[in-house]
Amino acid sequence: MPPEVPGLPRESFTPWARDHLGGLGDDWRAEVISGGLSNITYRVVGESTTVIVRRPPLGKLLPSAHDMGREHRVLSALQDTEVPVPGVLAFTDDPAVVGAPFYVMAEVLGEVFREPSQTARLEVEQRRQLSEALVDVLAAIHAVDLDASGLRDFGKSEGYLERQVRRWGQQWAASRTRDLPAMDTLVAELDRQRPEGGDVTLVHGDYRLDNTLVSRPGGIPTVAAVVDWELSTLGDPLADLATWLTYYAGPGEDGSAVPVAAGLTAHDGFPTTDEIAQRYAAVTGRDVSGLDYYRAFTDFRLAVILEGVHARYLAGKSVGEGYDRVGPSVPLLVDRALSRLA
Repeated sequence: MPPEVPGLPRESFTPWARDHLGGLGDDWRAEVISGGLSNITYRVVGESTTVIVRRPPLGKLLPSAHDMGREHRVLSALQDTEVPVPGVLAFTDDPAVVGAPFYVMAEVLGEVFREPSQTARLEVEQRRQLSEALVDVLAAIHAVDLDASGLRDFGKSEGYLERQVRRWGQQWAASRTRDLPAMDTLVAELDRQRPEGGDVTLVHGDYRLDNTLVSRPGGIPTVAAVVDWELSTLGDPLADLATWLTYYAGPGEDGSAVPVAAGLTAHDGFPTTDEIAQRYAAVTGRDVSGLDYYRAFTDFRLAVILEGVHARYLAGKSVGEGYDRVGPSVPLLVDRALSRLA
């Protein structure tokens, strides 16, 4: 019998899978897919099928965070749109199965680029093509018809930035592990400098290269699927663009404040952050001249998220690798956000 992995108990998951999935059998094996610093994603290999299971992290959860039902809903709504997503197979909110709500997706064949050594193997032209494909897919997310997809009520249509600053300020208070006076200053400045609301679209909330699966038909990189939709909602598309740029650092740009995907896009052929923003503006027709505020906001949000990850690491509730690098990034992100607002 293959060994059990934390968060996916064999005794209760097996009968549920027999009733709802088929093809796994009793001797399935599972592995944690590394790279995520929040929800846990497993590859489960059975007798005649392989599926992907996604559940909340172990340990104490912040209020309103890690909502598997919302992830399942948005993925289901996007099945017949221009946005590439995995097929959705099942969902349950019965905690008796694995201890928390979870959902199951079809496996999508493709590569997840997490390490600089992976993107180093791409040709210079392939790096440019991949970046352009990522911009085009982000534009497709922001172009989803909210009425046709059934997502019109997926979030509130007004006050996105105001709600987000308030919500993440509350999350900071709930997860903080240290005193950081600069965070109080940052929250005040984000409130004071907040721009008037712009467009309202579907937003992914955590869009970046390593939250996609990439295939290369004919040698040309293509986004096969966008994953990790836990922060998706209705909101300002410029905040979604800024989220990607928070993680992104092109050749010669400093990305040292972010432990996730460090150095991934530092090779020749990848555009600068400004070039990505300008391509997005050209594809969508949106004005990106006020992007500095949005980039400060997304630095702030990432700092809060990483503080929660750091808190789980300190409590010994993390599954996977990379958690020891998270804590020192929080004050760096706060300082970077303040410098964008100065």
